[in-house]
Amino acid sequence: MGGKSFLLGVLTASILLLAAASEGAEPPPSCEAVRKVFQLRRLGPLGGVPEFPRAGVDLQICTSENPTCCTKKMEERYQTAAKQDIQQVLQTSSATLKFLISHNAAAFQETFEMLIRLAENYTSTFFCNVYRTMAAEAAVPVQEFFTDVGLFLLGTDVSTEEFVNRFFDTLFPVVYNHVINPGPTDISLEYAECLRAARRDIRPFGNIPKKAIGQMGRSLLPSRTFLQALNLGVEVINTTDHLHFSRDCSRALLRMQYCPHCQGLTLSKPCLGYCLNILRGCLAGLAELDLHWQGYIQALEELSGALSGAHGIEHVLLNFHSLVRDALVQARINGPELSEQVNKICGPPVRKPKQSPGCSLDQNKDNQGLKMFSRDSEQTFTNRRKEFISHLRLYRAFYGGLADQLCGNELAAADGLPCWNGEDVGTSYTHHVVGSGIKAQSANPEVKVKGTDPVISQIIDKLKHVIQLLQGKSFPKYDKWDLQQTGSGGGVDEQISGDCDDEDGCGGSGSGEFKRVLKITDPGMPDKTSLSDVKQIHQTNDGSTLDTTGAGCTAMANYMTFMLISLVIPFLSLW
Repeated sequence: MGGKSFLLGVLTASILLLAAASEGAEPPPSCEAVRKVFQLRRLGPLGGVPEFPRAGVDLQICTSENPTCCTKKMEERYQTAAKQDIQQVLQTSSATLKFLISHNAAAFQETFEMLIRLAENYTSTFFCNVYRTMAAEAAVPVQEFFTDVGLFLLGTDVSTEEFVNRFFDTLFPVVYNHVINPGPTDISLEYAECLRAARRDIRPFGNIPKKAIGQMGRSLLPSRTFLQALNLGVEVINTTDHLHFSRDCSRALLRMQYCPHCQGLTLSKPCLGYCLNILRGCLAGLAELDLHWQGYIQALEELSGALSGAHGIEHVLLNFHSLVRDALVQARINGPELSEQVNKICGPPVRKPKQSPGCSLDQNKDNQGLKMFSRDSEQTFTNRRKEFISHLRLYRAFYGGLADQLCGNELAAADGLPCWNGEDVGTSYTHHVVGSGIKAQSANPEVKVKGTDPVISQIIDKLKHVIQLLQGKSFPKYDKWDLQQTGSGGGVDEQISGDCDDEDGCGGSGSGEFKRVLKITDPGMPDKTSLSDVKQIHQTNDGSTLDTTGAGCTAMANYMTFMLISLVIPFLSLW
């Protein structure tokens, strides 16, 4: 009987102690639980934690009339831990959103690089197949042009009009030497420079350069803006993940998360209303992002829908070789007139010994992993964008409801359970619960909010700016040019007929369209593939076909220049 009475007495005492602790009426008999949590969290040396409650006269925030398990030094460490805890919660809550944006930004940039390499190969292969004698010389302007395209997409300060004109300027002497006025020898460097300078006045390619400028501007600028906007989205999340908390907010977080420990209540959670007041106060600046963040996602969605079709980057880049073909057709047809104009400006051709090599047969050159697949078996670039936007749309209200999400899902006690109300453990929080945003915090009983953090204000300004860019308010107008495309994106002027055979160097008349679709992959693209693997049949309006598989030649232009630039220039920010 004596043993049973003793056990019953111990059980009764334990229940009474737990009840007293839950009501906050009595201090804990020891600080053992506090010491264990302090040690597990590695908040500091365990020697600084009392073994038994003591008077907390030196405490500034976790004050109590009862003996406490905290010292002033512990209170300081708890305050640091409270801020770190909430930052960790913020980073965890945004991790999926951050990965969604950053992963797709990397995938889209990789896709742009693949498109550029493939478009360069198409263009160089066109010269190899149709204008073989000038392919080596044409490789230089082709490579420079697509390097400029890559730089433009990366955000460097170069205009589409400038690099398109530079391409046709550089191409003109090559075309003159091999198509307009071919001879047994090459034109001199000085004469080639005169032709370059005179190209825009002579207009040997008719309206094709203007069409190219319009198409490139319409496709590349929105694509670059789309990519830059994604990078800004990651910047916004990185900024809010490392939010600076005010002194008053830090003290409030301490009261909510660690002051209960001082009373031995290491397992208690804050009441929902109490948690909402503190987090809505501490995250008031983030709530101000809500409207602009929603506008940002909506603008991304609208621009994404406009990136497809005839003016999409995929269509324009992969059919650039067709514009080049049309330009050469026009120059060939107008050859006699162009020769007269050139003679008036530059004089008769000054020639030197012929040094023009033919098209290279090196099968190992410029094999940069251009993997293709059918439209039915894999998702396309457009489908990837649509999928990304559909997932991103779920995060429209992310910042507006962040405090509610954190309290409701992680930090606060469930309804009906005992909870910490800032003073002791009870079943409710009796103070008024304020709304979200800076203005609503004037009535916050837990946190004083003075105004918007300057860092948040800067992020808001950036969001406003990128929304304007996404909406096209800062895009130049290309409507003054005729951008109506038939097939591949631009035929030549009406005077050019479709009666042109391969011997004329036309390579097929009319405008067609490549039907290949690029795979958007995760990191880990194969390093090499032969251009001969990129089998491509180009169908023209009259039903004939042009095989641009490779035909025993590989593009001369080595795209390593662009890849090096991509490594040197990271995702550029908008400012």
